[in-house]
Amino acid sequence: MNVSKVSKRLASCLASWALLIVTPLAATAPAPQVVHLKVDTTAHGTPFPHFWEQMFGSGRAVLSLRDDYRGDLDAVHRATGFEYVRFHGIFDDDVGLVQRDKDGKVTWNFSYIDQIYDGLLARGVKPFVEMGFMPEALSSDPSRHHSFWYHPNVMPPKSYAEWDAMIRAFAQHLVARYGIDEVASWYFEVWNEPNLDFWGGDPKQSTYFTLYDHTARTLKAVNPRLRVGGPATAQAAWVTAFLDHAHKDHVPVDFVSSHVYGDDTAQNVLHTDEHIPRADMVCRAVAKVHKEILASPYPKLPFILSEYNASYANLPNVTDSVFMGPWLANTIRECAGNVTMMSYWTFSDVFEEQGVTRTPFYGGFGLVAERRIDKPAFNAFAMLHRLGDVRLPLKSDSALATRRADGALVLALWNYAPPVGDGAQYTPGAPKGATKHFEIKVAHLAAGATASVWRLDASHGNVLAAYNKMGRPASPTRAQIEQLRAAGQERPPQTVTVNDGRLTLDVPPQGLVVLVVGTHAPR
Repeated sequence: MNVSKVSKRLASCLASWALLIVTPLAATAPAPQVVHLKVDTTAHGTPFPHFWEQMFGSGRAVLSLRDDYRGDLDAVHRATGFEYVRFHGIFDDDVGLVQRDKDGKVTWNFSYIDQIYDGLLARGVKPFVEMGFMPEALSSDPSRHHSFWYHPNVMPPKSYAEWDAMIRAFAQHLVARYGIDEVASWYFEVWNEPNLDFWGGDPKQSTYFTLYDHTARTLKAVNPRLRVGGPATAQAAWVTAFLDHAHKDHVPVDFVSSHVYGDDTAQNVLHTDEHIPRADMVCRAVAKVHKEILASPYPKLPFILSEYNASYANLPNVTDSVFMGPWLANTIRECAGNVTMMSYWTFSDVFEEQGVTRTPFYGGFGLVAERRIDKPAFNAFAMLHRLGDVRLPLKSDSALATRRADGALVLALWNYAPPVGDGAQYTPGAPKGATKHFEIKVAHLAAGATASVWRLDASHGNVLAAYNKMGRPASPTRAQIEQLRAAGQERPPQTVTVNDGRLTLDVPPQGLVVLVVGTHAPR
């Protein structure tokens, strides 16, 4: 038999079989969704402060003394230029502020507090001081602890005279050490989520108001320039009641703070039975609080969302994945104008609320995984940092248009798709949805303009692809850690030619693209 003919016939059969196999699959693939965008570079815009990246949360106070914490802080600061960091536990016993001797006398030790705040300020970041939790020496019940791995005490003080003395000594020390001009630029937030199990007062709301009243008045007695606020609640709770109380009892309040996560429920946040997707929950809660402030006796108070993220749980397919790119971009779009500052929880996985980290990618909250490995969320923040500070008119639920100070146009385009699975375990697979085909027309663009394009998707800036290929080792070797660090880095931009103000781009499901369009060098 002629071997050549057999080979040709076999090749023909294989091609036919491939056609039979591939054609039905191709027929079921969703057609690209075409998105038409028109942007005028000379249009009158609105101020667009980078409210989403001005503050980050972190693991508890004492962790800020660690070298890896400070390294991650430096990396995120370089990427975003953020101004404030917030953490639990500045009054926890492991920071060592309060001691009571055998005769019952209370003294203060500011050694670790000084090291903590000195370390932040040396790196260009100011404290957003969450005032908690309760030193056991002052607690009305030293045995009552939260379930966090480090077990903070969550009870009211046994003596408000002693609590007031601690707050007074704390504030006086900060002013003496750093100067009132510096400390007046900080924020002092009273406690953390008193509507949940972080506060053991009974009833919760009225006892928290007592704590707030004492703390706010004591701070203002030290210096009226110190900024104090609350109620620091979970699920956007208590804001109306808190502001009514402050007004009725003439209690100082300089800002409102609250928290919300993408998987909080409408029943808990809005007290309705509707289903709100993860993509919209944070900004629905922000809009609610914004309206409550406007309707209060303090309609011009700043609103600081001092914790937010796509999930309050550890979901690898959410916070470790490229899902965070379009989720963050859409959150920025929806929340703009309704909030002064938002604090993403958290900048780093140097974090021990559930115990010591056991594996790099477990759905931790941080932008940076343990061992200084950038997650997709880190790259999303770095990309979106390039947005300008003027927002241009654009009708789209998957794009933002901004103008930079040098006149460059900066666009963010995304293709939101829900997470793959939604459990506590990593679930392999591609997100569902069609590719978005963006056709962009830019009016009044200078001649010779080009576009620099940064991408985040399954193939760009996605360390999970390399980690999955390794078999998801719980404890990567040193060589594997170096490989993961390299795989997690933001990819260099692609240069795209702009023809007569027109350009086209495809964005896959869970993809994010940022374009800088102009005649100036990209940043």
